[in-house]
Amino acid sequence: MPSSQISGKAYHDATKHSYLSVQLDPNYVDASTQPSAFKVYPKFYRRVKLNLNNPIHSFISLTSAITLEKVYKDGPYRLRANPSAGALYPTEVYVQVRGVEGIVDGIYHLEVENNCLTLIYELIDDGLESYIIPGKCINGFIFLISCVYYRSSWKYQNRSMRYCLLDSGHHLGAVAASAYLHKKNIQLVFDFDKLALNSDLGFENKEFITGCAVSGELQDKKIRRLRLKVPFVSGTDYFESNQFIEDAYQATTQQKSRQQKLEYPQFDFDRDKFYQTVWDRRSIRRFRKEAISQEDYLYVVQQLQQSIPTENYEEIEIYSVVHRVEGMTPGLYRGTHLVKTGNFSEKTGYLCINQAIARDGAVTLFFVSDYLNYQTAMQIAGFLGQRLYLTSNYLGIQCSGIGAYYDDETQELLETNKDVLYGMVIGI
Repeated sequence: MPSSQISGKAYHDATKHSYLSVQLDPNYVDASTQPSAFKVYPKFYRRVKLNLNNPIHSFISLTSAITLEKVYKDGPYRLRANPSAGALYPTEVYVQVRGVEGIVDGIYHLEVENNCLTLIYELIDDGLESYIIPGKCINGFIFLISCVYYRSSWKYQNRSMRYCLLDSGHHLGAVAASAYLHKKNIQLVFDFDKLALNSDLGFENKEFITGCAVSGELQDKKIRRLRLKVPFVSGTDYFESNQFIEDAYQATTQQKSRQQKLEYPQFDFDRDKFYQTVWDRRSIRRFRKEAISQEDYLYVVQQLQQSIPTENYEEIEIYSVVHRVEGMTPGLYRGTHLVKTGNFSEKTGYLCINQAIARDGAVTLFFVSDYLNYQTAMQIAGFLGQRLYLTSNYLGIQCSGIGAYYDDETQELLETNKDVLYGMVIGI
């Protein structure tokens, strides 16, 4: 299919799971062939070691920090502040810093493995603003999220762009969480010249920009585009291209998102407790089939309904399949409205490719959308997913994302024609 025909809807439809498709292609991989999950620029680049006692350093570091290291027979797994499908971590973060005391004005790569900023481009009268918010200058920070897609397509093949976009949304959510902790406002931007940025940042076909978060003081000032291209550095130790994903990405950057008035969420989390939640956040792998309180569940729903700080928007509708919430009738809910009663725990377990967590949790949630811009919709779904992780963990409730489900059959359960973008489950 030519790239011009690969709309978001066409890509989504072409990568649907069904009971038959999963049986025909179970998609086993050799773990020893996994591509590297960390991008590192050459050793001669200038670096700033991030010190968590420095508020600016802490703000940047906490967006992506390694929070736990596990060692398995095939090597160490470094788990991070942002969750990732299959713990493959395709996302990278680049930070433009301008007018911040103690840091040279420039574009930096956040080197997660070594907790430092690598200066890849020094600013003069140019910068990222020209691509993202033309005619403006940001004194502060511009966070760019990119995806090294082969880290994900190595395992998930064509469907991996879904996971790259969801992971990008989660990473933007991690940026938002760090901003909350450091009392900074951020604005998410999805509609900007991603293709020109990919070219000028030297990504070739191996990495692509997905989303952006801006934090700082906005000024009316013309900033020109980058005067030089950034030298190419690969984000993996080896690479196998997927033309279908590359074409789908190119095509889905073109459509404009829906627009809304910028509004900021109003959270009341205790910052010390929330800070610990960010560090301790994990994806659960097993539930004890215990109920959660109705008060906690409604608090989680309330936080999901808070504003998303962006002018580029796609509405995400959330369906909840309630299995075990004290005082609530088991069944399918849209928001807090009961759509139909029933014990659907076995059904949701089946729909989520027979994953026990979708059967044994307290609530299985599905995010659906009738979008204009697929990239924006998927990232907002991931952004809300990060909010769900942190809110539930803050309450002592466990959480996990579910990216694999039988698409059409899940739509049937939800009684919706909108695309199912993401599944999540919370419980104890």
